Amino acid sequence: MSLTCVAGLGVSGTAVARALAERGERVTVVEAVEGERQLAAAAELAGIGVETLFGATEPPPGATRLVTTGWAPHHPMIAAALAAGVEVVGEVELAWRLRPAQAAPWLALTGTNGKTTAVRMLTAILLAAGRKALAVGNVGVPVVRAVAEPYDVLAVELSSFQLHWSSTLAPHAAAILNLAPDHLDWHGSMEDYSAAKARIYERAGTVIYNADDPEAARLAAPYPGAVGFTLRVPRSGQLGVVEDLLIDRAFVADPVEAAEELATLADVRPFAPHNVANALAAAALARSLGVPSEAVRRGLRDFVPDPHRLTHVDRIGEVDYIDDSKATNPHAAAAALASYRSIVWVAGGQLKGADVDDLVREAAPRLRGVVLLGVDRGRIAEAIARHAPNVPVVDIEDRETGVMERVVAEAARLASPGDTVLLSPSGASLDMFANYPARGEAFARAVRELRRRREHDR
Repeated sequence: MSLTCVAGLGVSGTAVARALAERGERVTVVEAVEGERQLAAAAELAGIGVETLFGATEPPPGATRLVTTGWAPHHPMIAAALAAGVEVVGEVELAWRLRPAQAAPWLALTGTNGKTTAVRMLTAILLAAGRKALAVGNVGVPVVRAVAEPYDVLAVELSSFQLHWSSTLAPHAAAILNLAPDHLDWHGSMEDYSAAKARIYERAGTVIYNADDPEAARLAAPYPGAVGFTLRVPRSGQLGVVEDLLIDRAFVADPVEAAEELATLADVRPFAPHNVANALAAAALARSLGVPSEAVRRGLRDFVPDPHRLTHVDRIGEVDYIDDSKATNPHAAAAALASYRSIVWVAGGQLKGADVDDLVREAAPRLRGVVLLGVDRGRIAEAIARHAPNVPVVDIEDRETGVMERVVAEAARLASPGDTVLLSPSGASLDMFANYPARGEAFARAVRELRRRREHDR
């Protein structure tokens, strides 16, 4: 019997090992970290016959397939597998291959930003239409766990890492929300990053793309009949916006002459241009499956945004405090900065090789002050000096997580009534925090402490 090697004891790796073992396959897991959580997971898997090798640098003898859950192509384990002729696939690709007969169709989406919001909007719309649906993939629930369950449809969020290791996916419909430089340290170049994202289209029944995003439009161009979504008035074959209405001119009986109202801008929460684009992408995916317009509106109204995505924390002294810690790259931060008129920007973290010049240039007219923290704050400071030299900047050198109280205090000092203090870091959080939620929660705690001090001083 052939042996499958699973890379990593995370949520997806454990789910893969369990799914394969339950099918009677031989499975060995390789894991680099011998921590408490990993040892507990290994002990649990041992109970169903799965061996775990800690510290291995190459697949075990006899392995014919390696399932990776996000490891980069240059990782020593992956490189060793490829050199030995071992097939390397991702967890999502494996899940596609393991689908049972009459499996639920996949509605898949990817993009640099907005994936989780869009896939949760899509799931809310599908549920409003009476479909038994689940959000899976990069959103948290491993696809390999969901494919064996009797769902009507799966809303699948796919990262570039997952798509890189996928070769046979054929979703009912697939959408690319947007594309901007990100994860270049993993992929090696923007070209390779885009190529990974483009894999979502290769076997899709319906191709859906952001007509306002040049790179997404370029990737969709080879596919006749591709459906665009736009924040402008839609042409035939597109979804878009007319005054305050979301309009479908693609999934209607006569796309040339007819149009159908799906929702209003007021149905999109939190309201921001990029969230309207997310809503249009979700609507297009749902409409490709025949979901009626009334379910689109009801689903968008039912949708509850995840935390740390333009989350309003408080209003203190006529200044709004917004937690957008999920903005871990410049493209996401640009969308947030475009949503407010007068901003004190809290930024910094790990830029992952991304450039911030365009971001700062576009945002400069809205900036009233900037507070910088994190390992790559110097690069943002240099961009501000070039493109917004008159904007006051506070540089916080302290790298302790408790520094957020000082960050918020400095931002409050720079802010005037009517301003928005916006945590939209443009970088990853791991230089200072456990993850982006921890960064956002530290910001929210610091805002609450600011309110407490203000009220105490009255």
